[in-house]
Amino acid sequence: MAKYRHNLPIGKDKQFLLDGGLETTLVFLDGIDLPCFASYPLIAEISGRKRLRDYYRQYAGIALKAGSGFILESVGWRANADWGAQLGHNAEDLAAVNRESIRLMEDTRAQLETDATPMVLSGCIGPRGDGYVADTAMTIEEARQYHSVQINTYAETAADMVTAMTMTNMEEAAGIAMAARQAGIPSVIAFTVETDGKLPTGQSLKDAIMAVDEASGTAPAYYMINCAHPDHFAEILEPGAAWMDRLKGLRANASRISHDELDACTELDDGDPEEFGALHATLISEFPNFTVLGGCCGTDHRHVGQVFAKCFQSSSRAA
Repeated sequence: MAKYRHNLPIGKDKQFLLDGGLETTLVFLDGIDLPCFASYPLIAEISGRKRLRDYYRQYAGIALKAGSGFILESVGWRANADWGAQLGHNAEDLAAVNRESIRLMEDTRAQLETDATPMVLSGCIGPRGDGYVADTAMTIEEARQYHSVQINTYAETAADMVTAMTMTNMEEAAGIAMAARQAGIPSVIAFTVETDGKLPTGQSLKDAIMAVDEASGTAPAYYMINCAHPDHFAEILEPGAAWMDRLKGLRANASRISHDELDACTELDDGDPEEFGALHATLISEFPNFTVLGGCCGTDHRHVGQVFAKCFQSSSRAA
């Protein structure tokens, strides 16, 4: 049974920590081969499940030390029909993976959660196509039908919410939000932006958020920015603007290079963790609505630890 699904503690005067770049950590730091950049197949292996448990526990330790909340994000980013087919997995296989991923996180929460550190379980949803390129055109209704399969599976588990990562267009995001609402589970939408702060479609982040809210009846619980360096989006944020109230989370990249350059990288560009934390502190000082913080490509526990150390632990906002 879901613990927080009907009363999410996020956005209620408490900061929440996210993990970092799971896939880049596994590939570049752990040397694990991930075909199609998919981490979900690890669930089927004893060694893979152990590695994932260790990964989650490392970030949970940061949250426990900071007295913040923690969002346990599942490994379902690639666990949808199109990517699953490339990896030889059918609908039954994918449903089992998504269920087992939530169970693994549920076990972690049972062992580590405290009153000061509530732990929310999130079922991760990825795009049907590439997370860097708006290459899969769907209508809102087509997206709702496509993603409802994975969302309905999550709704049958202890997942408290679903989070759609690396969304490149508003139609797919709106379809996911509507499917989640229909399934009775809160949704979070995380948009990918380019070096100019716009979505890969060229739409502004502001317009994308407003369009999804209009199409879905403000179905998402909140929005996030992910898979871009803070320098790429800092200038498009508007102090005091109404749409900014819908933005609560950041999952930034460690690197300043473009998505095309990142795609071609054979070595990890992990940037400077201390600078990464300082850049977030500057953003938080101007935009206190950002209370859900973690990392994306190239980030690990060092980056996320620096974010919390510089943004919250030394301030009056810390728990």
